[in-house]
Amino acid sequence: MTKTNSLLFNLLALLLMASSTFGQGQWVEGTMAGCQDPEFNRKVNKVLNYSVDVIGVQELQKNLSDYVVLDIREKEEYGTSHIPGAVYFGYDDPEYHLLDNINKDTPIVVYCSIGYRSEKMGEKLLKRGYTKVVNLYGSIFEWANCGYPLETPQDQSTNQVHTYNKKWSKWLLNEGYEKVW
Repeated sequence: MTKTNSLLFNLLALLLMASSTFGQGQWVEGTMAGCQDPEFNRKVNKVLNYSVDVIGVQELQKNLSDYVVLDIREKEEYGTSHIPGAVYFGYDDPEYHLLDNINKDTPIVVYCSIGYRSEKMGEKLLKRGYTKVVNLYGSIFEWANCGYPLETPQDQSTNQVHTYNKKWSKWLLNEGYEKVW
């Protein structure tokens, strides 16, 4: 095999490996971030542009205490339920003052319903100089789809999830959770 053919072969092999994982999730910090349901995974992949690194719900659940977790949804959504320990931050009128005493190198996870709004907020936080911002892949829907706990603002366990609207509620697949919109 000539040197040129060898180089082309290696490049082709690399492209095939990369394309085999396309649409299956994204690698971040050595772990795969993806959704359990293939159709929901395709939807999440379609709405994200990966301008912010992602983290999978399993990785976050295992290491929840290592992150500042910001709920980017609106007050009504957060008031229905949120990931334990998450802080309401908002999207339309974000509460940037909550980060005044947070070191810019602190690991931050942002999430919303499926990841679109949180990715946009993650971009804004990166522009503000926060260096370790990651977007929760599949966001609260995937968190609930995996059966992880949710809580109310009063720190009480709940099985309700605000699904933004009826159309988006189809992505909350775990029947153990009640859809609210």
